[in-house]
Amino acid sequence: MAYAPENPLIVQSDLTVLVEVNGPKYEEARDELARFAELEKSPEHIHTYRITPLSLWNAAAAGLSAQEIHSALEGFSKYDIPQNVSVEVEEIISRYGRLELKKEGQDLVLSTDEAHLLVEVIRNKLVVPFLKDQIDDRSIKIDPLYRGHLKQALTKIGFPVRDLAGYLPGAPLTVGTRDLTLRDQPFSFRDYQNEAASIFYAGGSAEGGSGTIVLPCGAGKTIVGIAVLNQYQCQTLILTTNITASRQWKQELLDKTTLAEDQIGEYSGERKEIRPVTVATYQILTYRKKKGGAFPHFDIFNQGNWGLIIYDEVHLLPAPVFRFTAEIQARRRLGLTATLVREDGLETDVFSLIGPKRYDVPWRELESQGWIATAECLEVRIPLPDELRMEYAVAGGRMKFRISSENPDKVRIVRELIEKHRNDQVLVIGQYLDQLEALSKELGAPIIQGKTPNEERDELYQKFKNGELGLLIVSKVANFAVDLPDANVAIQVSGTFGSRQEEAQRLGRILRPKTGENLAHFYTLVTKDTREQEFARNRQMFLTEQGYRYAILDSADLNKREKDEQLAAS
Repeated sequence: MAYAPENPLIVQSDLTVLVEVNGPKYEEARDELARFAELEKSPEHIHTYRITPLSLWNAAAAGLSAQEIHSALEGFSKYDIPQNVSVEVEEIISRYGRLELKKEGQDLVLSTDEAHLLVEVIRNKLVVPFLKDQIDDRSIKIDPLYRGHLKQALTKIGFPVRDLAGYLPGAPLTVGTRDLTLRDQPFSFRDYQNEAASIFYAGGSAEGGSGTIVLPCGAGKTIVGIAVLNQYQCQTLILTTNITASRQWKQELLDKTTLAEDQIGEYSGERKEIRPVTVATYQILTYRKKKGGAFPHFDIFNQGNWGLIIYDEVHLLPAPVFRFTAEIQARRRLGLTATLVREDGLETDVFSLIGPKRYDVPWRELESQGWIATAECLEVRIPLPDELRMEYAVAGGRMKFRISSENPDKVRIVRELIEKHRNDQVLVIGQYLDQLEALSKELGAPIIQGKTPNEERDELYQKFKNGELGLLIVSKVANFAVDLPDANVAIQVSGTFGSRQEEAQRLGRILRPKTGENLAHFYTLVTKDTREQEFARNRQMFLTEQGYRYAILDSADLNKREKDEQLAAS
C-alpha cells in the first residue's frame, strides 16, 4: 500500500494502534476501531488503542471476521501494516468457537473438530476438574454443574468456547406491550432496540440466550430488556444496582407492558416478594451477616422458575454474583450496560459467564439520529489556593487527590455555571459528602446522598422532573439508573479515582432526548497541576471512546468564553 498521509492510523507490530485525532477521517476510523480494539490513552492529539484477545473474541461473537478487521486497518492506515498483525489477529480470533459445548441427551459435551486441540485442553490443570468421561478423540463429557467454571477456565487458557448447550425454558408468562402507555404516550420499540433484542434472541435458537448489549445511558436499555422478555414470554429475574433502579424497572414494566402489578415483585431490604417477574438489588444478594459467611438471599436464583435473568448495569456486577452465575448457566442471561469497562478488571468474567458482547452502537450515532441529546463537554481547570499548597505538598497520594478534589474555589465556578444555566435543570454531582453538604448550604439546594431516605429521594426526583426544582446536588448514589429526563446540565465537582464507568454514568444522567435544541452540557471541575488532573485524563478516555470532543478551559477564561458566546449569539 502506498503512503497515505490523510489516513489517521499507525498500526504497530505489538498490536497497538496510534490514531491521529486532527484529520478528516478520524471519526470514521475511530468508529471502526472501537469494534475490535480497546482505547488505552487519549491525550489531545494522538490516541492509543490496543487489539487484545478479549476485544477480538467479542468482535468474533458479534460476527466480525479477521478479514473485515484487516480491511478496516488497511483502509485507514497511514503506512503498510506490519505483517505479523494480520497473522496474529487471524490466529487469536480463530480461537473463539473452535471448542463447542452441546447437549447430547442428558449429557453436556465439549467437542472440537481438532483431535490435537482436545488433547491440549483436557490436559490443562485449569480444565481437568470439570471433565468426566471421554467419548472419542474429539469430544468429552462435562459435569453440567461446572458449565460456567469450564467456560471461565477455557477463556483463561485462550480458547473461549461457543456455548450451544441451550437453556431451561423457564415457567411461561404471557406478556405483551402497549401501543399507548399508561401515561397516554405512543409506544413502540426503536429500530436499534428491536435489532439488539433480535440479535440476542437469535430466533430462539441456542445461538442466542446469553450475552451483553451495550447502549448509552438514555438510549433505553430497560426497553431492550422489555423487548427480550416479550420475545421469550417467560418468568424473569431482573437484578439492579439499587432500590431506586428496581422501582424504575417496575414502573417501566407497568407503563409499557400488559403485566399487572401483582405479577411484578420487589426483592430488596424492604420487601421479599417472589412474583413471575421479580426485581432484586445486588445489595440484597450480596448481604451476609459476617465476612466469610453464607449469602442467604442467593436462594432467589432457584426460588423462581426463571427462563431469563437480566443483569442491569452489568459492569457493576459484584464478584459474589459472578460466582453464583457460574452455577446457573442453564438459565438465559442478558447483560445491559453503557460500557464494558470494569474498574476491577473482570471484563473476562462478564464475557465468560454472562456472555459476549452481542450488540453495540456508538453514542454519537444515536446522537446524530436524535435518540439521545447532543453533549458539549468542558473541563474547567482551577488553580489550587495558595493557602493549601503546603498541605498538598506534604500529603500522601490519596490525600493529595482529596485536597485537590475539594478545592474550595470550585464553589465560585459552580455558582458562575449555575447562573449561566439559571433556566436549565442542573445536577451538581460529586464524590465527597463534606464538599456536597457545604455546596448544599452555600447554594440553598437539596442534596441526595446515601443516608437520604428513599421516600425523600423519590419526592426530590419528582420535583426535579416536574420543574418545581431546578437544581439538585447528588452524591454517587445517583450515578446509576436515576431517571431524570429533563436534566440538561451536569456539573461534576469531584469523582472516583479515574473511573471511566463513572464518567459514563454521570454523562448519561443528561443524555435523555430533550425538547427544543436537544442539547446537554457536561462540566468537570478539576484542580490543575494536581493528582486530580492526572486521574481526570483517565475519565476522559470514556468520552473519547464514545466520540465526544471535550474542551479544556482555564477558570480565568470562563467568563471571557461566556461573553464571546453572547456576542456570537447577538
